[in-house]
Amino acid sequence: MDLQYLRRLLKIFDESTAVDLEIEEEGIKLRLSKFSEHQAAIASAPQVIHLPSSAHAAPALAAPQFAAAPPQGTAPEAAAPTAPEGKQAHQVCSPIVGTFYRAPAPDADSFVQVGSRITAGATLCIVEAMKLMNEIESDVSGTVVKILVENGQPIEYNQPLMLVELD
Repeated sequence: MDLQYLRRLLKIFDESTAVDLEIEEEGIKLRLSKFSEHQAAIASAPQVIHLPSSAHAAPALAAPQFAAAPPQGTAPEAAAPTAPEGKQAHQVCSPIVGTFYRAPAPDADSFVQVGSRITAGATLCIVEAMKLMNEIESDVSGTVVKILVENGQPIEYNQPLMLVELD
C-alpha cells in the first residue's frame, strides 16, 4: 500500500464523521477506528434500566423524540422510557450507523412488534449500511416493550432502537 495513499486516506477519515473504516487491498487489511478498544467496549455494553409503570398507559408518539445524551456516568432518569412496575428493561442500541428497517422486505411482516416475545439471538431488525443489510440480533430474552425508531429512519451509532423487558 502506497504511503501517500495511506496518508490521504487517514486525512479523509479524520475529517469525516465515520467512526470505523475497514479496507482490504492487495492482500493488506487496514482497520481504522476513532474509538479506542476501551471506549468501544464501554459504548457497546448492555444497558439495563429500571422503569416506572406508565408504559401501557402512555400513547404512542407519531415520531420519536431524542434528548441529548447525558454525560457518561449519569443515568438518564428524565428520558427513561416506561415499563411495568418492578420490571427491568434492556435498551437495544444500534452497533452501526445506517437506516433502520423493521422487516426483511417492504412487503414482509416485521421481525418483532411491541409485545413480541423474543429469545437471545432472535433477529430484531435490519440496519442498512453502505448497501449491506446487517441483521441486529437480541442479546437478551424477554418481551419487546417499545420500538423507539420509525421504519426507514436514519440512525446513529449506539442510538437506542428498542426496549426489551427482561424475563
